[in-house]
Amino acid sequence: MAIRKVEHPFIQYGAKTGKSYKEMKEAEKFLPGGVTANIKHFAPYPIVMNKGNGAWLEDVDGNQYVDYLMAYGSLALGHGHDDIKKAIQDQLFEDGTFLFGTPHSLETTFARKIKSYYPSMDKIRYTNSGTEATLLAIRLASAYTGKKKIAKFEGHYHGGYNEVLYSINPPLSEAGDEDKPNAVPESAGMDFYLDQKPLVLPFNQPDATEKLIEEHATELAAIIIEPVQGGFIPAEQQFMDRLRNVTKKHGIVLIFDEVKTGFRSALGGGQEIYNIKPDITTLGKVIGGGFPIGLVGGKEEILSISKPKAAGDVFDVGQGAESSAKEILFHSGTYNGHPTILAAGLATIQRLEQDFDATLAYTNTLREKIEDLGKKANVPLSTVGLGTIFSVICTRDSNIRHYRDLQKTNLELRKEMDFHLLNEGIYTKPLNRYSISTSHGEKELEATLNAYQTVLNKRLGGDGMS
Repeated sequence: MAIRKVEHPFIQYGAKTGKSYKEMKEAEKFLPGGVTANIKHFAPYPIVMNKGNGAWLEDVDGNQYVDYLMAYGSLALGHGHDDIKKAIQDQLFEDGTFLFGTPHSLETTFARKIKSYYPSMDKIRYTNSGTEATLLAIRLASAYTGKKKIAKFEGHYHGGYNEVLYSINPPLSEAGDEDKPNAVPESAGMDFYLDQKPLVLPFNQPDATEKLIEEHATELAAIIIEPVQGGFIPAEQQFMDRLRNVTKKHGIVLIFDEVKTGFRSALGGGQEIYNIKPDITTLGKVIGGGFPIGLVGGKEEILSISKPKAAGDVFDVGQGAESSAKEILFHSGTYNGHPTILAAGLATIQRLEQDFDATLAYTNTLREKIEDLGKKANVPLSTVGLGTIFSVICTRDSNIRHYRDLQKTNLELRKEMDFHLLNEGIYTKPLNRYSISTSHGEKELEATLNAYQTVLNKRLGGDGMS
């Protein structure tokens, strides 16, 4: 099918975002690539934002955007929500400090709230990011089982460290057999850590997955999975049921990485959707209300490995031969359980308890109307998602079950469409998922659909395409 291109979107993009270009060139003098995280970059250069309010962003050129990136799903209430501002102010006023460095009551209050939605969590430990959470989860699983090797699924991301930085978006030419994927490193510098290479499993393929697990069962400490790949490709119920059964059979720790899906697929995450209790769960993003946080929760017998003992900490001075630090799983962090962040997170969850259903309804309406516009313009579009996250896929076949299906869609068309949408005031990083907030409403819906109609019919020349 031919797309009648009217104008390459980079031309208009460059004209609208000249100050962003200049700021990025200045940033490159001090920051590698001009960014503080690779995820913030996209070619030819990213937009530099200046302000955020509700569902909107404003860049340094003064352009306004409906924001669907929402800090990669972290901002479930949108930008600068009043509930979060008040929670932060109240915490600082009542506690009189930004940080205790000691236990405080909000640690227990927040844990109680989390456990009400994630009953699989007997005990909870706080971290400072989702990456830290998955790292701790894997360490706990290894200590509990006495085994070293882990398994992850092709196309799933769990953080930027050696054990899991494999086969996230590898070229299909390197990915290997669909039923037995290769472990493809996703970073330079990984060659030194090949002994940490995980077993890579095929997502949503129960027979092949079970066969690989059976072959490696004696060496596997844990299997880590996003119950919804990338936050938008759902697992199938039969697949999840069989995964839970085979891990139980062999005593393999099952870790649900719900950093993206927590309070988004459902308030209780993927485990609520699939009615499965993992052994360990990791959370992040939404539960921080826009601030850095992570959380690990799970079975008491696993989490208790990190329970401190007398003369059993790596920081204990003068214990000498009496120290038993190596008998305890080490976990620490100055900012773990940060009171200001927990206050912001608690306010977020309390607002979601009131507004989640409306946000879900907005998400479903937007998805349906985008697909309708695609059909009318004869542009191949479908949406894939669960809860308040979805992605737009450039294909007429909405049966996207895993990473390889996604790679076979028209990614170039999606990227071009995303740049046209940026020029029309709809923001997400090109090729990224859409995350909806409670701040999205009728105004944002109308602006989004008008932009899509313009892009599909005028920018991509959709009318009358065969």
